[in-house]
Amino acid sequence: MKNSESINYQRIAEAIEFLQQNFRQQPDLNKVAQQVHLSPFHFQRMFKEWAGVSPKQFLHYLTVDHAKSILKEKKASLADAAFETGLSGTSRLHDMFIKIEGMTPGEYKNGGENLQINYSYAESPFGDIFIASTDKGICFLSFTDNEQESFRQLKSLFPNASFRSFFDLLQQNALYIFTQDWTRLDEIKLHIKGTSFQLKVWEALLKIPLGSLTTYSSLAQHIQNPNASRAVGTAIGSNPVAYLIPCHRVIKNTGIVGEYHWGSLRKKAIIGWESSRVYGE
Repeated sequence: MKNSESINYQRIAEAIEFLQQNFRQQPDLNKVAQQVHLSPFHFQRMFKEWAGVSPKQFLHYLTVDHAKSILKEKKASLADAAFETGLSGTSRLHDMFIKIEGMTPGEYKNGGENLQINYSYAESPFGDIFIASTDKGICFLSFTDNEQESFRQLKSLFPNASFRSFFDLLQQNALYIFTQDWTRLDEIKLHIKGTSFQLKVWEALLKIPLGSLTTYSSLAQHIQNPNASRAVGTAIGSNPVAYLIPCHRVIKNTGIVGEYHWGSLRKKAIIGWESSRVYGE
């Protein structure tokens, strides 16, 4: 049985979808509340508790105009907005995630043989989560609507590992990102495997600041491979660690939010949620 937070997420997600589809009509509070079967007063209060801003303000964060306004305020182009300090610099977010420990060649080849992987299921503001860790760090994180499918995906990455259902301290610390001030989190360690190109793309993603966006072509330029936009997109789609490696902060050159491995609606909700924490005051 889902708890009230998960139910609230579903209602807010439904409201976000309605606003996204109807923003040109600027629907009022009563109409949006009606869509999620809540009174306007209850809906307004729930939405503000969840997002930190009113439904009307939140609408702005979920439209193309909001993405453009962020870029305009920063006095940067779409290609450079997320990289104010450049990839050669560091941001607080990058410092927090600086440890990317790729698998050794032996671990990659043998499919995780001799690895002990703990896994568990948890809840987040954006739905249920499946998370897994080794003794070195988080190796897999996925938003999930099907626990068995998520476990199957994990096993496909590490077919020879040993698995244990256990919520360890590494997982607990990682999930604090949804409930605590991200600037005060201890360093979150990742233990992931991938090609050298994938690791390079994933590391670049870690340098996109909270509340900012970039594009596939911009990411390709900043890893000094400007003709590799399609390959960058493939590497982003192969990201094994949702949210902690923020592939949701990459949008199309046109400003359209675009697809997301865990659902475009969820991507819009995450972008709005993060923006409200940076620009919502």
